[in-house]
Amino acid sequence: MSEYNLQVLLKRRPVGEPVEGDFEIVEGPVPLPGHGQVLVRNRFLSLDPYMRGRMSDAKSYAKPVELGAVMEGATVGEVIASNDPAFAPGDAVMGGQGWQRFCTMDGAKLRKVDVNEVPLSANLGVLGMPGLTAWVGLEDIGEPKPGETVVISAASGAVGQVAGQIARARGARVIGIAGGAAKCAFVKDELGFDDCLDHRGDLEAQLDAACPNGIDVYWENVGGHVQAAVFPRFRDFGRMVMCGMIAQYNIAPGADAAGAPPGPNLGPVVRKRLRIQGFIVSDHGWQRYPQFRAVMLGLIRGGQLTWREDVVTGLAAAPRAFIGLLKGENFGKLVIKVE
Repeated sequence: MSEYNLQVLLKRRPVGEPVEGDFEIVEGPVPLPGHGQVLVRNRFLSLDPYMRGRMSDAKSYAKPVELGAVMEGATVGEVIASNDPAFAPGDAVMGGQGWQRFCTMDGAKLRKVDVNEVPLSANLGVLGMPGLTAWVGLEDIGEPKPGETVVISAASGAVGQVAGQIARARGARVIGIAGGAAKCAFVKDELGFDDCLDHRGDLEAQLDAACPNGIDVYWENVGGHVQAAVFPRFRDFGRMVMCGMIAQYNIAPGADAAGAPPGPNLGPVVRKRLRIQGFIVSDHGWQRYPQFRAVMLGLIRGGQLTWREDVVTGLAAAPRAFIGLLKGENFGKLVIKVE
């Protein structure tokens, strides 16, 4: 092929907040598919907070990205050549192809997607890992019931916007938490949440006004002062879905966050019979993907599920966009338009 491959590599492990110098952008030849493999031209790359953990070599639930290796990430793209009879040139596919323009993968690790159901990039958000995370967390832990009050942190983000709309579809009263008036207006007016609170203001007072009878389910994406404000307002038998703690991702292991608020007093967990549970969607979630996709498509067709994407053009812009993601600079699901 006359074209070349473009890749973003992990150059060094960041200490604290990542910087652009932690990444390296390289050019190289387009790879050739081996036996049973497929050559894919990636069209969109998903950027997600979990990638910060993959840049660290601290012990975790998944292996870190090796130094000098392509950064990990989910992509959707087009089959260019195939040595797997299940795939043909022109097929749209999703998989974990990483921060690169072209890649070869075993066909068994790819999933075909129908571009007539939703735009291609939506398979990285509402119908991708973030959406699956929202659905699994509510199915298995949150279990929102009609009339209950559900609070969603980072409500305008990739996971939060889906989790809140699923809870609304199940009859719950949903309160979002986001940063800034524009994001709060989007969550309330376009996503259909009952209210959205700006965590940059007096969050405790806002929660008291929006949740006068307390909170039944809290979806945790943030941690920090947001978690500290929510926790005392749980009702008996409340459930806390521990999805992420983005406020702490850039803290070096063993270091204290400068100015971080004290953690909540966990004593009420016993008295209120609270359930606090973390989960990793890759443990069992992808086995349930067909059921999840059918449910989500039903909500989309019924007008109960919408979404917003923050699209950045050019693979070379991925490092800067990722750094901004960890600071909350994105508005909606962050994706890179590779070309």
